[in-house]
Amino acid sequence: MCRMIIDKLRRPLHDLRISVTDKCNFRCQYCMPAEIFGPDFKFLNKDEILSFEEIERLARIFSKLGVKKLRITGGEPLMRKNIALLISKLNEIEGITDIGLTTNGVLLVKQSKELYEAGLRRLNISLDALDNEIFQKMNGRGVKSDVVLRGIETALNTGFSVKVNMVVQKGVNDSQIIPMAKHFRDMGITLRFIEYMDVGNTNGWNWNQVVTKKEIYDLLSEHFTLKPVDSNYYGEVAKRYKYKDSETEVGFITSVSESFCSTCTRARISADGKFYTCLFAAKGHDLKSLLRNIDDDEQILNEISGIWQNRNDRYSDERVIGSVSSSKKIEMSYIGG
Repeated sequence: MCRMIIDKLRRPLHDLRISVTDKCNFRCQYCMPAEIFGPDFKFLNKDEILSFEEIERLARIFSKLGVKKLRITGGEPLMRKNIALLISKLNEIEGITDIGLTTNGVLLVKQSKELYEAGLRRLNISLDALDNEIFQKMNGRGVKSDVVLRGIETALNTGFSVKVNMVVQKGVNDSQIIPMAKHFRDMGITLRFIEYMDVGNTNGWNWNQVVTKKEIYDLLSEHFTLKPVDSNYYGEVAKRYKYKDSETEVGFITSVSESFCSTCTRARISADGKFYTCLFAAKGHDLKSLLRNIDDDEQILNEISGIWQNRNDRYSDERVIGSVSSSKKIEMSYIGG
């Protein structure tokens, strides 16, 4: 039955992003601006978010629909108590071949060993600047880049495969493009430049703040020789390059200037169990109620299959041609990247 459903899917579903909390220890302008997410902001209550058992059950169902990759996100996922226990449970699911976790790195020094022992092997770490003054301004909490760099060093020493993500904003941290490239090239770590996106409704996004992949590539080419790298799999969103005479890669996430809607194989689950077929969606599908009211996994599987098969979202395509709706979009802090 499951094999038949997978074969019928108009677009493959290989990659599931699971947000385990809406809380974060940063208040960065990109996804959690301080003027919105201040000290009085009301986050989700414990009973509103999916339990580990519910997340594990969902992951098993999605694996039967063809999902092979899981990414644990937030908010900041390392703020979820006993997150390593969830990792160990997800690692036992048949068909799941790759589990990653996206983090700002602040808690890695304390948690790296436990996460590795639970079976996690891959980390995406967010760092938008090496310069402390710029980074402190961006994270809204006065956290120095040194703290994240220590987390990265700890993760590498523990044995993790690490990629660093940098969201580039014109006039904010674009001066850090070359310093970041040099630093992580020398460390042998893949750095991925992410175009500043209009996720959510609170980050004050406009086109003038976007530094495109072409602009970043042209700047890098003044300092380095880059050669393109073939995609690893269908639906890979990063456009990848290698530095000359090096195996170290640099990548670009081009959601704004070069849409990849047509090959998207990625779905998202929010911390409170909403199913989103697009990062820029205005509305999610309530899976939490299904989990808490239906014992038959196959019935839930059929519901999810129907949602995915009937998806027609292509927000990034529509943005390019100027036909996006004014609908309120889900916040990045709520759904993860």
